[in-house]
Amino acid sequence: MTKGSFQDVRECNPAGQETRLADEALYAETLKGLTEGSVVEGIVLAIRKEGAVVDVGYKSEGLIPRAEFTPQEMETLEPGQKISVYLEELEDDDRNISLSKEKADRMRIWSDIELTYKSDSIVEGTILSRIRGGMIVDIGVKAFLPGSQMDFPPTRDPDYFIGKSYPMKIIKMDRRRGNIVVSRRVLMEESRDKKRKATLSGITEGQRVNGVVKNITGYGVFVDLGGIDGLLHITDMSWGRVGHPSEMFTVDDRVEVIVLKHERETGRVSLGIKQKTPDPWVDVETQYAAGTKVQGKVVNMVSYGAFVELGEGVEGLVHVSEMSKGRSEDPSLKAVAVGDMVDVVVLNVDRKRRKISLGMKPAEGNPWGDIEKRYPIGSTVSGKVRSITDFGLFVNIGDGIDGLVHVSDISWTRHVKNLSDVFKRGQTVEAVVLKIDAERERVSLGLKQLAPDPWSTYIPTKYAPGSLVEGKVAQITDFGVFVELEEGVEGLVHVSESGLAPGLSLKDRFRIGHVIEVKVLRLDASERKIALSVREVSQDADKTAIADYQSTQEVPDRSLGTLTGGMAGSGPDSAL
Repeated sequence: MTKGSFQDVRECNPAGQETRLADEALYAETLKGLTEGSVVEGIVLAIRKEGAVVDVGYKSEGLIPRAEFTPQEMETLEPGQKISVYLEELEDDDRNISLSKEKADRMRIWSDIELTYKSDSIVEGTILSRIRGGMIVDIGVKAFLPGSQMDFPPTRDPDYFIGKSYPMKIIKMDRRRGNIVVSRRVLMEESRDKKRKATLSGITEGQRVNGVVKNITGYGVFVDLGGIDGLLHITDMSWGRVGHPSEMFTVDDRVEVIVLKHERETGRVSLGIKQKTPDPWVDVETQYAAGTKVQGKVVNMVSYGAFVELGEGVEGLVHVSEMSKGRSEDPSLKAVAVGDMVDVVVLNVDRKRRKISLGMKPAEGNPWGDIEKRYPIGSTVSGKVRSITDFGLFVNIGDGIDGLVHVSDISWTRHVKNLSDVFKRGQTVEAVVLKIDAERERVSLGLKQLAPDPWSTYIPTKYAPGSLVEGKVAQITDFGVFVELEEGVEGLVHVSESGLAPGLSLKDRFRIGHVIEVKVLRLDASERKIALSVREVSQDADKTAIADYQSTQEVPDRSLGTLTGGMAGSGPDSAL
């Protein structure tokens, strides 16, 4: 697109050499500012299908392709409008000037960004997409936002920010390489520091302030007071018991707190909520005087007792020895459970140490006063097994009274090694009252006493001395063999009664589980012992065999006449 002005001058005034030279010199002077790679101002001459024709004061115009304009820009573009363009080439192969609006815009943006960076100003950035290590941000050109600079504190969900715009600061820039690094966190920290300074300057101890719960731990919650976090310790949340701060708060809760302490040197702030209401322990001695009967709620169970809430912020301890009638014999038994409403009597109040001792027994009355009338010795009672120990069973027989069935009173004959194999907690059993100690609050029970003692009834008859019986070898020791005659009844074959041949041991002769025949030698019902013999069984068998043999033979005539008859008349005395 070569201009025609100079050609016209030559044709109209071929003789005006001086004029032509003067005009050319003047035109050349106007081109001194046009250098390739620079941004210049141009004027739109015409708008065509291919793009916009722009005059930058050169001997030819340049064409900027339509693709370098946005649809909105093309709609408002009109001849005579001034625009900035990038001078790529003064004359290409066709002697045309090459211009670019897109590159001019980019250079202008980079110049503006560089100015913003040097002046430490703020830019608006739109987060476009997520890449490794951070996000791509549009601030006019594409920039990198590291993940660590995205939020404060660091975010766990970076995708939440995609498509959103935020103010940012340029923290690093390399125009030659086209690299820009931005940060959102820097501005957030600056804002926090400003708020922090403002908050710290206006905060005073005893002041009520509003905040937002930001973090919950096992020992308390951190509350944002406006650029500064204060700690609300678990002990300052309520006058009563708090198991965990999450029972009272959730993150982002808005709360009103009291400033308890402010350390200006360190910036630490301690907060409280319970201090907003009067301390219930101030008049506790008047409200819960010793001897007062009250109702409370069990809020915690420990090995040594139960904590009972009497009122908001006031708790007392029922020691296991005071928990309920008869419970002191087995501390593992739980007379109550968390959440139960119980009647208690205040035993002692220590306001300074904030402790109250409670008792359930006085509130329930003493069941041991007439226990011997209600449970006479020898009577049969029924109850549920509440606990199983190595030494016996604890059975609740009513009115909160537990009786002990000692292991020796389980069975007359059976020895139970593990009571849990035979009895279960909650199982109903019948027992006989054997002994009562009302002063020590103890009751002894027996199960075996429900039936007669077999050692005083049939065992002495069934296993009388001299009896031959069969039994199963139950145990072999160095001194003898234990033989089970029936369930729970055993006798001992001493080694001297085993009938062993010389050189043999008991284990050579006997086997566990084998059935053998034995003879009862002795029985001691008081000691519950039976002496047995294998040797005498063999001897008896031998005697019987001899007797049987002899009974089958003819009996010889052993009279004197018979013995001498054969010699009659043959000797010198035959005449006699």
